[in-house]
Amino acid sequence: MRRWFAAFATLAVGACTIIPDSKPPSPLEPVPEAAVPSASYLEISKGQRVGALDIGREDADQALAAFVASCDWLTRKEDRSGLTVPTDWEPACTAARTWPYNGGRAFFEGYFEAARISDGKAFATGYFEPEIDGSRTRRPGYDVPVYRVPDDLVRGWPDEIPESERTGRAPLGRIDGNGRHVPYYTRAEIEDGALAGRGIEIAWAKDPIEMFFLQIQGSGLLRLPGGEIMRIGYAGQNGRGYTGIGGVMRERGLIGDGPGQYPGSMQGIVRYLRENPEEGRALMRSNESWIFFRELTTDGPLGSLGIPVRRGNSVAVDPNFVPYGAPVWLDLDRDVADGLWIAQDTGGAIKGANRFDTFWGNGGDAAEIAGAMSARGEALVLLPVGVVDRLNARQPPR
Repeated sequence: MRRWFAAFATLAVGACTIIPDSKPPSPLEPVPEAAVPSASYLEISKGQRVGALDIGREDADQALAAFVASCDWLTRKEDRSGLTVPTDWEPACTAARTWPYNGGRAFFEGYFEAARISDGKAFATGYFEPEIDGSRTRRPGYDVPVYRVPDDLVRGWPDEIPESERTGRAPLGRIDGNGRHVPYYTRAEIEDGALAGRGIEIAWAKDPIEMFFLQIQGSGLLRLPGGEIMRIGYAGQNGRGYTGIGGVMRERGLIGDGPGQYPGSMQGIVRYLRENPEEGRALMRSNESWIFFRELTTDGPLGSLGIPVRRGNSVAVDPNFVPYGAPVWLDLDRDVADGLWIAQDTGGAIKGANRFDTFWGNGGDAAEIAGAMSARGEALVLLPVGVVDRLNARQPPR
């Protein structure tokens, strides 16, 4: 059993799903369920001066490097939160591209002000990049398919939905034999062979339970029989809803301290799945969501900006409230997560103004830190100087 099974917190709440939003628009990109809020409905206030924050030198320098990588997004893409416009970020990004690497603290003090979104009360979890056994080709002992996005996964409106109710993007599904748009195959249907024989496997995993949890993380590493490493990342999803099996187990009374119950931890959940293979298989199938992958040649998993996320620097946010690419200051009751982060990712469970998911890389202590990360505290978002005053005055951007 690999150490990454320690990540219970992300399993219980629903882990970060890596969505490469910066690629050309795709009909397969997920649509957030929550309506996009207007900045005029958010309570935004100045927090501490950036210079008053206890930002370590190394922390600031690493955050500066991550911020520079985000600038192409910041200066080109619309801010879904409505807090900023691309021109707000141009002075900081222009300076950042030539700023001395060891001068990160001075950079953030000079170009940003700390803002509190809503009450600033933060809740943070953690995610990481798991490593499991896999093979590029099917061989004895490697029977769990890792699928690329199938060609028949398309968006469309079912006939039963009236034209008047067809708002936003159409749901994901497939066209059946009668030409009707219907929901795509569930996890159970895919496991039973709905996609078999199409030649869309990019790899094969050894352990179905490990692969199940890698799907929850949204990306991971496959250790191949020869010792090589294959990195796979999120490419699409079947359009079915995500169900956290930890919550299902709790509802069924399987988790607890009583006789016959299992510990409320990742180890406890995995133990239940292995000791009860039939019931465990049915439990995993209660999560109908299925993730499709693509091979990555990057030096890290891709976040929502289409750039690799970095350990201790990248954080997933709800982009309806926090601008992608913005620096975020966290002061939590888990000191390991205190410091400056850059908003470079999002996830299905990351909803709300002060909900964060911190990224901890792969190997070593990544699984332990991510799995134990369930922290509360304060959050400040660093916005370009002048933005907070403009927002509070309800003035349009210049």
